[in-house]
Amino acid sequence: MRIAIAAIRNSPFAILHWLMNLQDKRILVTGGAGFLGGYIVEELHRAGASEIFAPRKADYDLRKMSAVERLLRDSTPHAIIHAAAVVGGIGINREKPGEFFYDNLMMGAQLMEAARLAGVQKFVALGTVCAYPKFTPVPFREDDLWNGYPEETNAPYGLAKKMLLVQAQAYRQQYGFNAIYLLPVNLYGPKDNFDPRSSHVIPALIRKCIEAREIGADHVEVWGTGKASREFLFVRDAARGIALAAEKYDGPEPVNLGSGKEITIRDLVTLIARLTEFKGKLRWDVSKPDGQPRRALDTERAAQWFGFRAETDFETGLRETIDWYEAARRKDE
Repeated sequence: MRIAIAAIRNSPFAILHWLMNLQDKRILVTGGAGFLGGYIVEELHRAGASEIFAPRKADYDLRKMSAVERLLRDSTPHAIIHAAAVVGGIGINREKPGEFFYDNLMMGAQLMEAARLAGVQKFVALGTVCAYPKFTPVPFREDDLWNGYPEETNAPYGLAKKMLLVQAQAYRQQYGFNAIYLLPVNLYGPKDNFDPRSSHVIPALIRKCIEAREIGADHVEVWGTGKASREFLFVRDAARGIALAAEKYDGPEPVNLGSGKEITIRDLVTLIARLTEFKGKLRWDVSKPDGQPRRALDTERAAQWFGFRAETDFETGLRETIDWYEAARRKDE
């Protein structure tokens, strides 16, 4: 085996660990039946893992410690990838900030504590780009994570997920618990959530444009000014990055997962309208929030420490997402 030297340098929390061969490990993927979790399970299978436990929320409510303890007894994992989360776009974050804070905090904190007590060998905590301060120098570097308060519309969610980094580093320092923390940027891809009440920007815009095209509408309404920017990572790339980190990264420092490419919301809407063949106009509702002004990540840590770079071209990924959604709509008719 090789030892993860680069990943642990320059840290007061550093503890040396052997890299993990996923092929001979039992792996628990929380949220494994969800959007990202489903792709993580597929990627782990491709990597040779054969014993994967992907529980459903109906069977294990991770907000309850008794359910978390039962889950670990039932799955007896060597490693955990914690992908379960309560997520959504700006609208539902503003509507349910308390739920987003409490549910995400309790799921993660209790699961990590139970994993420590059960002797789990490795814990992969998935954070969020929403944990970054509202005004972070672009590209976002992991060292800037604590230099301000997150953007207000999703701060409760971002802070709840950020506490997993604090917990992971504290547990590593006191107990030698091998927990790592990853910061995925906004994800998109086939099987995403297209519910207009809770979806993120890409599936929301795809649905709007397709429905407007089908009824012959002369315009679609878009929130904000269009000036804000975002970075997007194709979900299959994200799953590959997470699997690589689970196998090869054992350091205490947070690591960004992104594509390294930024696009304004205005350009994004224009691109989606073209790909969905919507010919009408775009109307901007400037009374609605833009959210964080800019989002674009520095992705060098992931490349250097466990060899991850995104591979999917953005337009290619959008076309695949649109094709999947149109096929799903036809199936439901």
